[in-house]
This record gives sequence, C-alpha cells and structure tokens, in this order.
Amino acid sequence: MKNNLNRRHFIKTAATGALGLSAASSAFSFNILSQYPLKDKYRVAVIGVNSRGSQHIQAFAKIPNVEIAYICDVDSRARENGIALALKEGVKTAPTGLVDFRKALEDKTLDAVSIAMPDFWHTPASIMALQAGKHVYLEKPGSHNPAESELLVEATKKYGKIVQMGNQRRSWPRVQEAMKELHSGAIGKAYYARAWYTNTRKSIGYGKPAAVPEWLDFELWQGPAPRAEFKDNLIHYNWHWFWHWGTGEIVNNGVHFLDLARWGLQVEYPEKCYSSGGRYHFQDDWETPDTQIASYNFADGKSILWEGRSCNARDINAMGSGVSFHGENGTLELLNNSYKIYDNANKLVKSAEPTTNTVVDQRGAGFDMDIAHFTNFINAIDKGESQISPYPEIQKSVLLCHLGNISYRTGRALEIDQNSGKILGDKEAMKLWGREYQKGWEPKL
Repeated sequence: MKNNLNRRHFIKTAATGALGLSAASSAFSFNILSQYPLKDKYRVAVIGVNSRGSQHIQAFAKIPNVEIAYICDVDSRARENGIALALKEGVKTAPTGLVDFRKALEDKTLDAVSIAMPDFWHTPASIMALQAGKHVYLEKPGSHNPAESELLVEATKKYGKIVQMGNQRRSWPRVQEAMKELHSGAIGKAYYARAWYTNTRKSIGYGKPAAVPEWLDFELWQGPAPRAEFKDNLIHYNWHWFWHWGTGEIVNNGVHFLDLARWGLQVEYPEKCYSSGGRYHFQDDWETPDTQIASYNFADGKSILWEGRSCNARDINAMGSGVSFHGENGTLELLNNSYKIYDNANKLVKSAEPTTNTVVDQRGAGFDMDIAHFTNFINAIDKGESQISPYPEIQKSVLLCHLGNISYRTGRALEIDQNSGKILGDKEAMKLWGREYQKGWEPKL
C-alpha cells in the first residue's frame, strides 16, 4: 500500500507541479496519468480448468503483475489440479478453490475473470462477470448461438470493460507479419481464402444414463442449459458434439481459421452462406457433423471456404489446419507461425520460418506464443494498450461459424443482411438464432 501511495504522489507531482502544467494543458496531463498504472497486481479468477483452462493458469502465472486469486471448477479433481499447477508454475500463494465461480464475483478486489467453461456457459458467465465490474478474458467461441453473440456485444459496450476472446493466433508474430504482407498487396487483390481443420477423433459410442460422479456438481455444470440426464459419454469433452451443449467442430476449432480468413480478406458480414456435410465416420451419439464444408460469399467479390474433417486427418498443404489466400498475383499460405508466398507460376517467392523453435501442434494451441495474447489482455486493462481481439470485432468471425451450422441444420443456403449479419427471409433458420434456457438462468443485461 505504501508503494502505491508513493507512486500516486510521484505521478501527481510529475503531472502538475514538477512539470509546470497549467489548467490549459489538462488534456495532456490526463494522458500522462493514463500511462502510469496505479495497481501493482491484477487479481484474476480462472473459471473452468479441466482442459484449456489449465493453459490459462500457466499463462497468467507468467505475467508479473497478475495474481491468480481463484481457481473455479465444478469438478473437484480439476480444481485441485489447477491449484497445484498454479503453485508449480511459480504462484507464491495458493489460489482459493471454488465450486461456484459466482462467489468469486462477489470479491470487490477481483479485477478480471478468465473463462474456459463449455460453450453454452460463455455468454451467460461473461455477462455475470461484467455486471460485477470485472474484465473478461473469454475462450473461443464466446457464444453458443448468434443471439448470445449479439447480447455479449451489447454487454461489452454497456459495462465498459475489456472483453478479449481467445483466438490467440492473432497474437502470433508470423501471423501478424503475414497479414501485413497480404494487406500491402503481396499477392495483389486477395479474393479467396481457404480454411481447414482436420483431426482423428474417435467414436463417442452410445451413452448410458449413469449416476453423477461424486467429484462433479452436474447441476451447476448445466447452469443456463435446459436440464438433461447425465450420461457416461458426455463429460468432459464430448458435449462439443451435442447441439444441446456444443457447437460442433466449425465453432470449436473452425473459428480460429475462419477468423484469420476474414481478417486477411478484410471482410465483415457475408451476403450468402451455404454448408453441407454429415456424421459419416462412426455411428454413435455424435450429432454435429464430423465432415463439413461451409462457403461464404461477400459483396465485394470475395469468398471463403471452410473444410472440417474431425475423423480424417489427411493434411492440406502439409498441415493439419491452416489458411491459404489466393489473389491476382499469387498465393499466401499461412500454415503455422510461418507463411509462404507463391507467384502465379507456382514459384516460391518468400518463405518466413517460425519465430520460435517450439513445435506448434496446429490441432491445438501454440502455448509459448499464446502468452502474448493474455499479456495484451492485461496490458489493455493496465495501460490502455490496444486490444488484439476485442469481442465486438471478433464476434463477426464467430457468426460465420454459427451461420455455417444453421445452414447445415436447415439444409439450404442462407441470405444474409450485410449490415447486421442477420438471416433474411427464413423464419425457420431464425429459430436457430437463439436457444431456450433453464428457467431463472436466462442471460440479461
């Protein structure tokens, strides 16, 4: 506390008396003050730590001005593992473990939450946090449906807090460099982007009703989703493949690459979307497609194609996932934290190798590089640094994924309002724009 008071006194003195600033220079004085953070530590709660959330812990543990105050999870095993991981990563004081993250939101000294819960929790939990005055780092996709995306954009604006989505590839050095090349005309006008993701996921079988494990608070796990019985093939990952809980591969992983495609082509909302595919590889409870194609046409003569194969990992351009951009004068392949540029004679004209020796699993996260994304979130709070992935902008990429699913589920092309992203003239499709909620759990502003 003494150090904070001394720093406040120094800033006040430097910004007024010592610099001789007059009342007429008050705007300049304000800018100086905004450059000096008054907090030594930002207290963060990590919510949902069974999978990707563990990497949230690792990242925040490496940021000097962050204190991990809470580890929250409905799974007692994950909660205990998360606390142990924080200590292993160098956190000096063990975070408090909580089953119900809402108790952490009551702590007025808590600055931010980091959410890695299932998709159907993303928007409701984020709005609760914003209403409690917390900043939000939100794992992709940020919403279970388009209506939630819209609601979270409104909440971000209403409550005036930082909301950063975890599409961390926007922070990778070679990705940023490739976008500069693309936007400066390295392949002329870029008019087509191809995005893909492949994997070899196994069958989830047919689930049987079972007793809820003693380590799980299943009631709280369900939260805003209408109640359903517990089955033995649902938790912790397979919920992704049920429409009731998840959003399929296109929203689960496609969002990373469709976001890069949209960023590279510099497009907003499409004018048309069509998607097809199916569950082909196995016969089981899996509801979302394991093979999916989605195409998007934009008014300015540009288009994007997404290909997802959850159960067949044959590479494209020697990579399990990636994006290629095609233009008047050639092609740019964005294949990792690296890229290649070819001319129209298929001659390699530039090859930019990875900026790190760390091998990146394209079917997962590039953790060492992801830390920059988390650091940007904290710096946006602490120093007013420009956000790399502000939610109101990134949700446009998320919407592409949701539109792909709606087209797939209705079996037809969708006409889209290019100003709002809304589906035009299709009441049946618009029924999938939102969802029903468990009574009393409806997200509200």
